[in-house]
Amino acid sequence: MLSQQSTSHLDLSFNQDGDLSGTISLVMTQCCKRIKDTVQKLASDHKDIHSSVSRVGKAIDKNFDSDISSVGIDGCWQADSQRILNEVMVEHFFRQGMLDVAEELCQESGLSIDQSQKEPFVELNRILEALKVRVLRPALEWAVSNREMLMAQNSSLEFKLHRLYFISLLMGGTANQREALQYAKNFQPFALNHQKDIQVLMGSLVYLRQGIENSPYVHLLDANQWADICDIFTRDACALLGLSVESPLSVSFSAGCVALPALINIKAVIEQRQCTGVWNQKDELPIEVDLGKKCWYHSIFACPILRQQTTDNNPPMKLVCGHIISRDALNKMFNGSKLKCPYCPMEQSPGDAKQIFF
Repeated sequence: MLSQQSTSHLDLSFNQDGDLSGTISLVMTQCCKRIKDTVQKLASDHKDIHSSVSRVGKAIDKNFDSDISSVGIDGCWQADSQRILNEVMVEHFFRQGMLDVAEELCQESGLSIDQSQKEPFVELNRILEALKVRVLRPALEWAVSNREMLMAQNSSLEFKLHRLYFISLLMGGTANQREALQYAKNFQPFALNHQKDIQVLMGSLVYLRQGIENSPYVHLLDANQWADICDIFTRDACALLGLSVESPLSVSFSAGCVALPALINIKAVIEQRQCTGVWNQKDELPIEVDLGKKCWYHSIFACPILRQQTTDNNPPMKLVCGHIISRDALNKMFNGSKLKCPYCPMEQSPGDAKQIFF
């Protein structure tokens, strides 16, 4: 509420005719100007935002083709291919812990998955869920029971699990000192390969009274190591099961997202130029699509002469001079009993070429 003094000042601002005084009029004019400037600025900002949003929509319409079926090959999804796709999807759901979805897909597609194939995924997901809430016991029990196989593949998983458990004891302060010393016996099998790490852990015991967070060993409390242990467990567990670290479905989907724009473009070019028969192979693309090193899983060789990727029926052949071409190129190039290397003038016998195995 306005005070009596403020009210009297307002009353004085009006003249006898009820009109605003010069001071109040000036103040009102300034306020109106500020409001008008603010509204204009908001309108200008809104216009810029609307323009940006409009450009995003146009970019989406330009770069995303709603009809991607044009890059498919008729007949590629036969009964056997469909079954393989369903199996890959079921395995992906098992990996993600979506067991009910996997079971439903098995029933709808008529797949028969043995219980022994499900159990490893159930166990892995149970252990991973425990690790995410920093419960180490299930992972430690699994690592101890598979110690020989883990050590055979030079895995440090078990040591890192013991290390994390030891660090969790250190965080309890002097109350856990005796238990930490007793638990340190678990480091004995790993002393040869992890001597320095064990020395650091044992040295941290000196600072229990003042707290590890106030010591030179504060790096032991880094929270990122919990995320790292989940990745290490997934990698080593999948290796023991003979599985890839990443789901094949995820890898294929990511590769498809990278390759799809290039395939749509080449399909449009083929249709514009009416080049029939350029893309009619179910297992071969008309152009090479670079998916990046992340998708390199095995060595490949493209013949520099025919510019085709070699296959089991058309393997790479090493000439006497050291240059490598495909067998089909070799058969097309030799004349009689002699072959001249396309890269150097050396003449040689086609029978001297050796098949290369990657």
